[in-house]
Amino acid sequence: MNNDPARIPVVVGVGQINDRPTDPMLGLDPVGLMAAALREADHDAGGGWLERIDSLAIVDQISFRAMNPLPDKLADTLGINPAHRFQTPAPMGDSPVMLLNEAANRIGAGQSTVCAVVGAEALRTAAQRAALAAGNAASDHNALRSRHDARATDIRARYGLVAPVDIYPLYENATRAAWGQTLAEGQAESGAIWAGFSAVAEAQPGAWLRKTRSAEEIMTPSLDNRPIAFPYTKLMVANSSVNQGAGFIVTSLATACAAGVAEDRLIYIGNGAAAHESDDVLARDGYAHSAGMQVSIETAMRINGLSVSDLDCVELYSCFPCVPKMARRVLGWPLDKPASVFGGLTFGGGPIGNYMSHAVVAMVQQLRHADSCLGGTTGLLFANGGFATHNHTLPLSNRRFAHAHFPRDFDFQPDADALRLAVPPLDPDYTGPGTIETYTVFYDRSGAARAGVVIARSPAGARFLATVAEDDTATIAYLTDGTTEPVGTPGIARPGPDRMVRWHIADAA
Repeated sequence: MNNDPARIPVVVGVGQINDRPTDPMLGLDPVGLMAAALREADHDAGGGWLERIDSLAIVDQISFRAMNPLPDKLADTLGINPAHRFQTPAPMGDSPVMLLNEAANRIGAGQSTVCAVVGAEALRTAAQRAALAAGNAASDHNALRSRHDARATDIRARYGLVAPVDIYPLYENATRAAWGQTLAEGQAESGAIWAGFSAVAEAQPGAWLRKTRSAEEIMTPSLDNRPIAFPYTKLMVANSSVNQGAGFIVTSLATACAAGVAEDRLIYIGNGAAAHESDDVLARDGYAHSAGMQVSIETAMRINGLSVSDLDCVELYSCFPCVPKMARRVLGWPLDKPASVFGGLTFGGGPIGNYMSHAVVAMVQQLRHADSCLGGTTGLLFANGGFATHNHTLPLSNRRFAHAHFPRDFDFQPDADALRLAVPPLDPDYTGPGTIETYTVFYDRSGAARAGVVIARSPAGARFLATVAEDDTATIAYLTDGTTEPVGTPGIARPGPDRMVRWHIADAA
């Protein structure tokens, strides 16, 4: 444990903002949202901190791409001159926790005195402005999908595996089968977790959607809750149509005390752990687990000397249900305890890479109220980015961590690589018999199935993709009605149009 107060990092100020302009032309852009969030964090810390910031780290954004890079613009807006200025190369969900960890390391190394971390997205305003210019609907302007459309590899794009909402269901269906759950049981678990998120969001002033929803409402497709990608409905997926900003200020214990920050306002930072999967989702060893997630969570707990009984609250990243479901099993977090302090990416809001900054804000606020029914002494942040790719875990507490020391490397990738199983070879042109490894079905805005995709294994163990045509109602029903678990069942891939192969269930072959 560090004993030098000048090398002990603490969070002293947090701030966030929701922007809901009636006129989209009056909405704040990302720099405006970030500035507002940091001014709120400065006020929360007692004031006078902005001009002392010597490290400014920003989570990348996609809503106003022409504004990038942002550090100089934000510094000018705030009237500050930090020596260290950084913007992440991409807006990954793990970015805020990574930047918090880096800020703690900079404080511990004596490289910085006051660090600010911030991010924002104005996707709602951006889409509304684009719709006004084009004379169509805001729903016609999806910056997230457009960004992924441009980056998808040929074979993934060919089969429709482009955006996160296309890919995370592959983990959902694979994990459900691996855990021996029926479709109804898997959906019930998702509904229970998401209903808990909605209740947290209703009580959280910074959340975007503040209305409690029942598990049944969340699980059941309806006109207001259309199916998106099987088995997810709209109320199960990240809500990116938001204008939100959040940030926080990190300094040393010595600097905080010298500035007169009260002890009950200080939140201590533990050591973090990060590990990742392959950036190529078709080069994963499987879809029923994540070695990177396991190593990130287990290592963060171990190096901080924590057990699950030491945790009063957690934020388990929640872009889609499979992520907190996997994470809670690694951690041993019970289903009946909230898995979020902010409300999750559906109800709290899903500002692309910056959700966890809001989670930091909410957790700091909760840990400051240790004597209240909502408070506690220690919380855990688990962040996930990409396509179940990047993992970063870090604890916070209103007490010093006995085992923490800074700076400390948070990269535990070798441990994850050692746990990983062999990656099957990809055969992009395979036709013939196979067994379903995982799958999903995509839906249009009316709720009708528009296509399915199967990831399967050949008898030789190669991985291949196959599509399910929208008019193949028998196969779509087989994949979605819950009568039989499709994962592990046989079928045949046959040549189809547009350089794709089509999947046929064995009984219909």
